[in-house]
Amino acid sequence: MIVLRVPAARDLDSPAVPQRAPFLTAGRVSPRRPVPAGIDRPEYVDKPRPAPYRGSHVQPAEVVERMRTACRIAAQAAQAGGRHVQPGTTTDAIDAVVHEFLLDHGAYPSTLGYRGFPKSCCTSVNEVVCHGIPDDRPLAEGDVCSIDVTAYVVLDGIGVHGDTCVTFGAGELDDASALLMERARAATDRGIAAVRPGREVNVIGRVVETFARRHGYGSVKEYTGHGIGTAFHSGLVIPHHDAAPAHADVIETGMTFTVEPMITEGSAAVEVWDDGWTVVTRDRGRVAQFEHTVLVTETGAEVLTLP
Repeated sequence: MIVLRVPAARDLDSPAVPQRAPFLTAGRVSPRRPVPAGIDRPEYVDKPRPAPYRGSHVQPAEVVERMRTACRIAAQAAQAGGRHVQPGTTTDAIDAVVHEFLLDHGAYPSTLGYRGFPKSCCTSVNEVVCHGIPDDRPLAEGDVCSIDVTAYVVLDGIGVHGDTCVTFGAGELDDASALLMERARAATDRGIAAVRPGREVNVIGRVVETFARRHGYGSVKEYTGHGIGTAFHSGLVIPHHDAAPAHADVIETGMTFTVEPMITEGSAAVEVWDDGWTVVTRDRGRVAQFEHTVLVTETGAEVLTLP
């Protein structure tokens, strides 16, 4: 269910949303990019859904060590794609860069063939909240583009995922877009800083939403962080809003999950395009997102998705 929200009042250093280019429309999606047979695929590729995850949310040391590799590759792939976020470049071209980077490092793009998703990363531009499908629309001056990359690697017979997202600007940004990106990064950092063993995971969402609202932004409720490891999505939900008393799983040392708030410059209410994937803000306000995969330590969280 989509919940409508009234946008919070902006503080004085949050500029009014400027007039911008027309809203996005879907472009042409190119054929699926091939993956060599020698690269291991997750079990769910081209199936209607993944097999249910039955394991623990606390990862053994051998899984964590392999996740470090997957997370580093994902982070490097996102940065490689981000270097091509510039006016005139298509998101399909960015997908090609990410795809080739992952293959060159022995990784499978976790999104490719996941529940039918046709591309190797998600590229969410301007009002797209998440799950944007790369296509032939060229980026325009001042666009913001989030690149969400997940890498799957198999090392010594153990397959693991690493998941990250970074928002980049194409050319020169208006002040509102630049500030939105800055606040979105800070919201993610604050959510990660709230991770402590013994706390409930809903604390993360409370911290994120409180920060966002204090600066006049929304935090999307319907799309959350998630447990990750040998499964792309383990079933553990990490909210980015004050969800208490729901989502009361207790954080434990050794857990691995993502923190990935989607911060909106207007209302946080969303809707989905007819493609079944592309999520946009109802008011067409812009969105910025930063995501990290983290490991819970005895004192907090270690970020694994660093290049």
